Amino acid sequence: MKRRPLLNRHLSKLVASLGHLDEIVLADAGLPIPPDVEVIDLAVSPGVPGFFDVLDALSQEMIIEQAVFASEAGPELSTQIEVKLAHWAAEVGKPIEQSRVSHEDFKKQTIKARAVIRTGEFTPYANLILISGVPF
Repeated sequence: MKRRPLLNRHLSKLVASLGHLDEIVLADAGLPIPPDVEVIDLAVSPGVPGFFDVLDALSQEMIIEQAVFASEAGPELSTQIEVKLAHWAAEVGKPIEQSRVSHEDFKKQTIKARAVIRTGEFTPYANLILISGVPF
């Protein structure tokens, strides 16, 4: 049994397989997923699991250097994402570059993702592209 909080075997395998600059997408329940991108579907019901629940678990396992989210995200959601990313960066001692793109450009960028992690989140634009970093 793993000691860390990320217990889902599919997420653990994905994180362990990431190389520098690989991209994964943490998605709400409604984000369209490109046909050739792996989907790890965690959605059970509206809000379960929540976007931030999964983000918190991923933050215990990953090093990221960049994060991308939609410019259409509301101020409350944007602030929550920014705060989570700042805490994550402080924990690993490395900055996380943040960028915002239009939701249309965000959807286009998901084509490059190694996988999309679909949550039960129903908050509009609760989607985040995480770009893998290195621990050194």
